[in-house]
Amino acid sequence: MTLETRPTPGDTDWFVHDRFGLFIHWGTYALAARHEWVKSKEQMSNEQYQKYFDHFDPDLYDPEQWAEAAASAGMKYFVVTTKHHEGFCLWDSDLTDYKATNTPAGRDLLAPMVEAFRARGLKVGFYHSLLDWHHPDYTVDQFHPMREDEDYIARDEERDLDHYVDYLHGQTRELLTRFGKVDIMWFDFSVAPSERFPGKGKDVWRSEELIEMVRDLQPGILINDRLQIDQDIKTPEQTVPREWVRVDGEPVIWEACHTFSGSWGYYRDEESWKSVDQLVKLLIECASKGGNLLLNVGPTGRGEFDHRALDRLAGVGRWMKRHSRSIYGCTQAPEEFDCPRDCRYTYNPETGRLYLHVFSWPFRHLWLRGMAGRVRYAQLLNDASEVGMKGAEEGDDLRLELPVKKPPVTVPVIELFLRG
Repeated sequence: MTLETRPTPGDTDWFVHDRFGLFIHWGTYALAARHEWVKSKEQMSNEQYQKYFDHFDPDLYDPEQWAEAAASAGMKYFVVTTKHHEGFCLWDSDLTDYKATNTPAGRDLLAPMVEAFRARGLKVGFYHSLLDWHHPDYTVDQFHPMREDEDYIARDEERDLDHYVDYLHGQTRELLTRFGKVDIMWFDFSVAPSERFPGKGKDVWRSEELIEMVRDLQPGILINDRLQIDQDIKTPEQTVPREWVRVDGEPVIWEACHTFSGSWGYYRDEESWKSVDQLVKLLIECASKGGNLLLNVGPTGRGEFDHRALDRLAGVGRWMKRHSRSIYGCTQAPEEFDCPRDCRYTYNPETGRLYLHVFSWPFRHLWLRGMAGRVRYAQLLNDASEVGMKGAEEGDDLRLELPVKKPPVTVPVIELFLRG
């Protein structure tokens, strides 16, 4: 039997079927091109950071191309940073002047993005930062760019953090009432206290009130876990759990978010990019443990996915074109199936098919323990060519007869049609 997750307030049926999404981190930090946290890392004041706002002019921005790249890669939903920690907004918010319409871009950048992705059948998700290093009432914490500026810290006495939280709730309302159906609300993140500064968590954010508003405005929407109140999705970051994620011993809906390299925003000089092989295996690893993969792109300051991102997306797309049915609708295989070494199983409970992803191609034979008599047909998924089987009595090991040469795909998959 497959694992049953605990019930969620939102509609997760599509989410656990689709498995693969695109994360987009885009803001004025793309011009710095050296990390989306550059304002904090280099402890820049608002005045020092203003140059990126003043020069933000993504003249090559074409959301149709972004959506096409995502759809061709096999992605089924996207989540975009409507506002990151720097406080800059991609849409024409009524609540701030710190937005794309007031930069040289001169227009709302979010609306055409939503339209382009939705037109290609992708679900819509909004990332929204709970932090805001630009807002005048946002107080200093351990991540704030002004955490070493004693004069700035002293003026916290004049700041009204609750006024900022009103702003946070107001912008969330805008996002959920102006862009049609929104499928995911991805908040980020609660701040732990430090030796010098208090933290910011569910009481500060008024998380219960915020969640109630979100669900009232968008019934069925999915909400992540970073308001310090578990909702629909657990979100391990830059890691793959050892096993299906559990809370209080119960398996839950989960999604691992990952970058192509180290940073989330565009980083011109970063060279630690994952290969297509690594990314395909990352997607398989998540699905094999009942989870999703949210894979991030950081567009450039001119509004393009850079050549490295396009190369990886195209490579993953080539694999997904022939192997997506080992991902979509699939989950962790029942424990009764003992996966061979250097392989990963996924299982489709609707079709009853088992998918064997072969990470390391063996010579001629692959043994499936206790599977004799349980498989009625086997084929390579990339070309539907038969894989021969040898097995004696039911319950014995099943021997798969493989071609000597590895199929010309990133990760070969053997589709096993089970009896019964």
